Amino acid sequence: MSQEVEKSIEFLNSELPKIDGKQIAAEEQLNKYRLDNDSVDLTLETESVLEQLVEIDTKIHELSFLEVDIAQKYTKEHPRYVSLLAKKRDLEAQKAQLNQNVKGLPKAQQQILRMARDVEVNQQIYLALLNKVQELNVVKASTVGNINIVDYAQVGRYPIKPKKSLIVVIITMLGGFLAVAFVILKAAFHRGVTNPSEFEDVGLTVYATIPLSEEHVKRTQKQKLREKVKSNTKKRQATELLAEVNSSDMAIEAIRSLRTSLHFAMLEAKNNVVMISGASPEVGKSFVSSNLAAVIAQAGQKVLLVDGDMRKGYLQKVFNTQWDNGLSDHLIGDITFEQTVKDTSTDNLHIVTRGQVPPNPSELLMSEHFTNFINKASADYDLVIIDTPPILAVTDTAIIGNQAGTTLMLARYDMSPLKEIITAANRFDLNGVEIKGLIFNAVEKRNSDYGYYNYDYK
Repeated sequence: MSQEVEKSIEFLNSELPKIDGKQIAAEEQLNKYRLDNDSVDLTLETESVLEQLVEIDTKIHELSFLEVDIAQKYTKEHPRYVSLLAKKRDLEAQKAQLNQNVKGLPKAQQQILRMARDVEVNQQIYLALLNKVQELNVVKASTVGNINIVDYAQVGRYPIKPKKSLIVVIITMLGGFLAVAFVILKAAFHRGVTNPSEFEDVGLTVYATIPLSEEHVKRTQKQKLREKVKSNTKKRQATELLAEVNSSDMAIEAIRSLRTSLHFAMLEAKNNVVMISGASPEVGKSFVSSNLAAVIAQAGQKVLLVDGDMRKGYLQKVFNTQWDNGLSDHLIGDITFEQTVKDTSTDNLHIVTRGQVPPNPSELLMSEHFTNFINKASADYDLVIIDTPPILAVTDTAIIGNQAGTTLMLARYDMSPLKEIITAANRFDLNGVEIKGLIFNAVEKRNSDYGYYNYDYK
């Protein structure tokens, strides 16, 4: 309020000298005209018109000053602003009408009327501004603040916020809750078995636990990189058998232990054929089959390794040989048994690759040709190891299992779910195939339940 009054006073004080100057100039001009024209006086009619014009001009100027004040507070669409402009237009119309009437007066009367009007109007405006300034000064002097200090603020002994003890308790509880939630979520999303006792709880005997070979992982990654590059050279790479490149690796030591367990397991078997299978792909069947065959061959036994997966067999890559002239070609009748068998870089070890992909692998395995193949291989070799496809993927494994004397199933550490292993075991049982034992493959170092894992073999 006080600031608005102060601004109004400043504006009026700036206008007063201007109006005063106009008033003086108008008086001088009127006096000079009278002197030049021998003191021309106004008639009664002219004086009446003069009074009306002075009154109208004074009101118009007052409205102009009021418009300046209103324009600072409202827009032109505001009712108060609209009303002011309407009044101003009415007064302008009345003024125009009076000016029209003045044109009917003599010339000398018109001239003196205009000069006298300027004097009177400027005088009225000047007096009105002086009165307004006096009023505003009174208002300014009488303005009293309406804010009083009731009481002074007091500083407490202890801070109200933050409540540190409460924050510590909340954070501790929240941290505990998040930790428990993390453990629960991890357990919920955890798929693979990490403890072999879980298999034994469902009636499966764990024959061997094979640790994860870091060297094998590195060599496998390099091999995949070479396959992506697709070198143009026809020179074959050296064998990727871990049993040959690093026979002291802990994974190979575990496979030697499996060899011993397998020897006793086969004492009551109907033949010397061993089938190695799994519930799903990527559990390491080819790795275990090939290295088990190599370890047994290094011990002096004559071993035949057969790739029983005629759809996606992998053993030809392990031994860097060709997949053609394999098992499927022999079962079709294109080649003989002797033409099917291929030599390897390991003494006493021969392999049979998958051959060309047939349209009916299951029918070929159910034929008499496969039975004859098994009988021939069993008679010519001390041990026959068959690497088969996953039991849950195709029925080929169940057919081969009925020809084999010993069946071993693989499960991979932290990858194979217990329910999947149980389902695979039930599938074997429904097809009349007895699982002799389970191989727990690729056990990682973070699990310290296996004493041999920390034993440094030299």
